Amino acid sequence: MSTPINQQVAHILLEKQAVILQPDDPFTWASGIKSPIYCDNRQLLSYPKERRIVAEGLADLIKTYYPEATVIAGTATAGIPHAAWVSEVLGLPMIYVRSKAKDHGRKSQIEGKLSPNDKVVLIDDLISTGGSVLEACRPVAERATVLGVAAIFTYNLKRAENNFKEAGQTLHVLTDLHTLLKVASRDHGLTPDQLETVKTFHHRLNEN
Repeated sequence: MSTPINQQVAHILLEKQAVILQPDDPFTWASGIKSPIYCDNRQLLSYPKERRIVAEGLADLIKTYYPEATVIAGTATAGIPHAAWVSEVLGLPMIYVRSKAKDHGRKSQIEGKLSPNDKVVLIDDLISTGGSVLEACRPVAERATVLGVAAIFTYNLKRAENNFKEAGQTLHVLTDLHTLLKVASRDHGLTPDQLETVKTFHHRLNEN
């Protein structure tokens, strides 16, 4: 029996250190929060076989949940390469969305061709609160129809769930923190005590 895609992707993220669990030596996030988990999906750029699995997984999500999609959009900068690979798998046009419009040239925030009849799925690598990708949805929605968001990984934060509901957008992901912890415990040496440390951190983060 084949391994479910959410577990396959969780294994890839752990094996290639796109997600690192360090309960005994926590990372310091830019916000100053001490975290036992760090996610950097840009590591996948260096692994063609694994990034292909991820791209095909995202493409399958889009075919399942957004079959009417006509354009794939990447969020700058981390979502851009994944959007390119997914659009190649699906044979669809691609655009990308800057965090803000350029202050020179055509002063574009959206790069690539987009028409009012287009139906767009945005690709992001990581969902924490969802703020950045939802911000990217806005300029696209002004010019076309946004179907929703597909992403590689989410921290399963309630704030993200609430933000997507408030924005009226849907989200589908390849894998999440709950699956990753299960795979890490089973296959990557995460001890019961370490697992509890990560779960406690996640619970506290969800309370804020």
